[in-house]
Amino acid sequence: MKRIDKENYYLDIAETVLERSTCLRRCYGAIIVKADEIVSTGYNGAPRGRRNCADLGFCTREAMNIPSGQRYELCRSVHAEANAIISAARSETLGGTLYLAGRDAKTGELLHDATSCSMCRRLIINAGIQRVVIRRTPTEYDVVHVEDWIREDDSLPERSEEE
Repeated sequence: MKRIDKENYYLDIAETVLERSTCLRRCYGAIIVKADEIVSTGYNGAPRGRRNCADLGFCTREAMNIPSGQRYELCRSVHAEANAIISAARSETLGGTLYLAGRDAKTGELLHDATSCSMCRRLIINAGIQRVVIRRTPTEYDVVHVEDWIREDDSLPERSEEE
């Protein structure tokens, strides 16, 4: 029997976590690991005590035909990465790795283009997380060094090459 590598082991756990998601568009699961121990988990869903989209039977952003990646302030959900960070002490996230997996809520297909939104990137940076490992296929993944997100600041307007 071939033993699964550690990155896919943790990504499989993140995929299991996403099964708790209550989003009608995209289901995400995240786990934070430090020193080979799981620190916390998170999935995307409404804040505690609020009704979620799955129970309401509709998604506001979908009803308004808002494309993926836009107008997150209209979304009822707290993102998976944010929930994982909220559930951990900063001392536990410093130098850690966040594993992220996503599926299309309607088809169940793995999201090959999954990534953290700009708001979650800010949280990941401030939590001191060092790497983000994102599932692409059942066995393939990308590794993002958070240092790259810091250097390639997506919160600044793009400048022309003439400036």
